[in-house]
Amino acid sequence: MSATQSPDEINIVLAAHALWLRRDMGGARANLIRENLTRANLANADLTRANLARADLARANLTGANLTGANLTGATLTGANLAHADLARANLTGADLAGANVARANLTRVNLADANLANANLTRANLARADLTRVNLADANLTGANLTGATLTGADLAGA
Repeated sequence: MSATQSPDEINIVLAAHALWLRRDMGGARANLIRENLTRANLANADLTRANLARADLARANLTGANLTGANLTGATLTGANLAHADLARANLTGADLAGANVARANLTRVNLADANLANANLTRANLARADLTRVNLADANLTGANLTGATLTGADLAGA
């Protein structure tokens, strides 16, 4: 079962995470495992190396967020807005991004093995050297996406 924190509690976690990233006293890595963040507004948030494993981020606004190196293993991001987000080297193994907007996002070296991106908008997304092993990209929009060096073994590209 997912935990639920108030927006004020999430802001406290984000503030402590910012201190942690700067290696300041009182800082702590954002640990939002299994957190219910449905419809959360995290636009432009710095979640670098945050732990969001199995978090519910359905329909969340992550526009322009920095998720570099974040752990999003098994996270639910259905219908989320990740436009212009930086997810370089993030781990999204088994994540559900069905119907998500990932347009112009940086997904360089991201691990999306076994993830679901059916009907996702990946217009002009950078997926260079991404691991897309067994990913579901059925009916995804890949217009202008950079897939240079990406691994697509067993990927479902039907209708993409």
